[in-house]
Amino acid sequence: MNFSIQGLYNWYRGLLRNPKYRWWVILGTIVYIVSPIDIAPDFIPVVGQIDDFLVLSILVTEVSGLVLDGWKARKGESNTVANSTSTEATVDVNAVPVK
Repeated sequence: MNFSIQGLYNWYRGLLRNPKYRWWVILGTIVYIVSPIDIAPDFIPVVGQIDDFLVLSILVTEVSGLVLDGWKARKGESNTVANSTSTEATVDVNAVPVK
């Protein structure tokens, strides 16, 4: 099994972007931050707080990105209703990979 930090981050990000698991992951992350049971226990002076800070920063970054995406989508929906009289057409393209 190939373990990497980038793979773990991508897995966590994918879970947060899945609406089915989003609130469970947010709740689990908050419980992990508050809990005394960590990968690096909090009673170790610096290392104990670093893992909590990293997990919290990833959570804040991803949740704020989700909020901004939702805000932009909502703002875009109101603009598309106002521009519904335009004659622009949507073009679907099937892409084929080139080897």
